[in-house]
Amino acid sequence: MTTPSRSLPVHAPMHQFASADRHLLIGGLPLERLAARVGSTPFYAYDRTLLRSRVVELRAALPASIKLHFAMKANPMPALVGFMAGLVDGIDVASAGELKIALDTGANPHEISFAGPGKRDVELRQAVAAGVLINLESFREVAILANISAELALPARVAVRVNPDFELKGSGMKMGGGPKQFGVDAELVPELLSAIGKTCLQFEGFHLFAGSQNLKAESICEAQQKSYELALRLAAYAPSPVRFLNLGGGFGIPYFPGEQRLDLTTIGDNLAQLATRAAVEMPEAELVIELGRYLVGEAGIYVTQVVDRKVSRGQIYLVVDGGLNHHLSASGNFGQVIRKNYPVAIGNRMDCEQKESVSVVGPLCTPLDLLADKMDLSVAQPGDLVVIFQSGAYGASASPQRFLGHPEVIEVLV
Repeated sequence: MTTPSRSLPVHAPMHQFASADRHLLIGGLPLERLAARVGSTPFYAYDRTLLRSRVVELRAALPASIKLHFAMKANPMPALVGFMAGLVDGIDVASAGELKIALDTGANPHEISFAGPGKRDVELRQAVAAGVLINLESFREVAILANISAELALPARVAVRVNPDFELKGSGMKMGGGPKQFGVDAELVPELLSAIGKTCLQFEGFHLFAGSQNLKAESICEAQQKSYELALRLAAYAPSPVRFLNLGGGFGIPYFPGEQRLDLTTIGDNLAQLATRAAVEMPEAELVIELGRYLVGEAGIYVTQVVDRKVSRGQIYLVVDGGLNHHLSASGNFGQVIRKNYPVAIGNRMDCEQKESVSVVGPLCTPLDLLADKMDLSVAQPGDLVVIFQSGAYGASASPQRFLGHPEVIEVLV
């Protein structure tokens, strides 16, 4: 048997879920009981209590005047979106499909915003009819929305998504700065604002999103400051006062060994300073931050059952009934350059002292179907339940569920 090396970086502790009698608890239920209730594996489970706690924690750290939007692309499960809609101030969508889910939850259309670089004409028409805020990402959309507004006798509500001239340092995925398909380059925005002013469109403000999955508070603060300054400069060219300023998000969660949780204190202080400035410099503007992963990522787990235990030339493999078809991110095939392990546990053998080095692999006929590579886990046998933490965001909806014809994954809100 082996034990983890003290010299190597380890995962941040997954203390958000309690355990009892060696069973992980989700929504207060022991994992095996929850699995029986679900009926089969694999499945995703999202904990309501943790979702609510994250929003409460965030609101306590941020100024009361800052509005909180949920970017539902992180997890568009309808029941979860409906639950989140009751906790946050608004929903950000990225397609007409997501817009339908948001509207079905009863979310206030005035607090729904729609972003995306390739909105189809029919999607724009749906958005205008629904009365949601549309984040313009090109000159093309101005002309189309002007025609739709005239046809429906309903001025489209618009904000300009700006591609800034800076990046979010340390972000896992850069969404702005340099050439990007997202938004309108900052230097072209004055021209776009002039075009908007010549139409019946109802201009409301700006949307800036420099990057995502950042664990460095100072980098997030710097991006927020630069975003605010850029919006303030561009406001001088706007056809009407700024009423909406989305400063983006970028808040990360710890996935991999050596990563630590984000400290909100510095970010809250920085936003308080910006809110004070905005009250004077853009008095009609509501400041918004848009978060997805940070709100839901740590509240979810992926559960898959061991179907076989194999030893190949000294290496132990746990073969489970779900894989990259359900959890592409955990396999390392959703943006990772060098594959790293998510935090993983044997969910019905928590706190067991007997450990061994194993690799957890899925049922697919590809070597890419690897969920854990040589990790020290509790000794497991067929029938045991493997849990992948940090799975509440970019899980089921970001995975190729029809690949090789295996069953689609179940999702439950507990």
